[in-house]
Amino acid sequence: MTTNNSNQTHPHAVTELCDEGERLYASALRSGKITRGEVEPAPCLLEFALLHPDPDDANWLRPVPPTVALARRLQPLEREIQERRRHTIELTETFDAFIAISTQTQTSIHAITVLEGFDRINTALNYATAECHTEMLTIQPGGGRNADTLMQALERDRPLTDRGVRMRTLYQHTARHSQSTLAYIERISDGKIQVRTLEELIERLIIFDRTVAFIPASDDRRVALELRHPGLVQYLSKVFEQLWQRAVPLTEDVPNDVDPNGITVVQRSIAKLLIEGYVDEAIARRLGMNVRTCRAHIAKLASALGSGSRAQLGFLIAQSGILNQDH
Repeated sequence: MTTNNSNQTHPHAVTELCDEGERLYASALRSGKITRGEVEPAPCLLEFALLHPDPDDANWLRPVPPTVALARRLQPLEREIQERRRHTIELTETFDAFIAISTQTQTSIHAITVLEGFDRINTALNYATAECHTEMLTIQPGGGRNADTLMQALERDRPLTDRGVRMRTLYQHTARHSQSTLAYIERISDGKIQVRTLEELIERLIIFDRTVAFIPASDDRRVALELRHPGLVQYLSKVFEQLWQRAVPLTEDVPNDVDPNGITVVQRSIAKLLIEGYVDEAIARRLGMNVRTCRAHIAKLASALGSGSRAQLGFLIAQSGILNQDH
């Protein structure tokens, strides 16, 4: 009964050796044997197989050498470790092929990132601006920009000029008449930014250090693409350079050639878009002017060619040969 009660109240799990068990095992090692009655308070000694019966006297127990006891306890653990290691290797080999596919896919995904919403677009632009160290190229179509947009641009771009980043910007000719845009250029320039203008530009483009570019992906510019593919960024950089070579420095006057009929360069551009089927709003947007100004130019064009209707105007433009003139 005493032994059973001791077993039922033993204060630890079978995988542990209690203080009493440690003391009794040490005593047995020193003396070479211990009585069965002495080990009743510590049944873990028998559960761990740290003691075995004395072959000469059943009342005594002899200690198992600790090296032998340890080896017995470690053997199943080592088998489990080896099995888990083998299983780990098998899992790694199984997933290696998938990891390779995922790496290629992730590279492709990060080469083109879709940015939805002005907040996310501005966050990405701010990050790219902070990382820019040598050059920023921008194309800003659409004429003059509003004061709020220019203030955001000023806060973002000022640190670039402060650390010596070279900036080149392309605007449309109509931006020359925007006081807010001219004021922004004057405030940020300090001789560190070059500005040129063209009559017609492609959509908005921003390139940082020729490693990352941003372009709009929707007409309302609420969706943009962040491009980090080297081939794409290099291509867009070449497009910028071609437009830059054709553009007129802001410090120079825009040539205002007028043909014998009194038709200006701007009106010839409008004439070209008219016969291509563009409506007034689309022409105004492409040339960076408001619709009212665009229609005033169309009226002058019609008067110069003697047109009495919109349909007749297209015919007279084609017949006049004004689109064949160099300008």
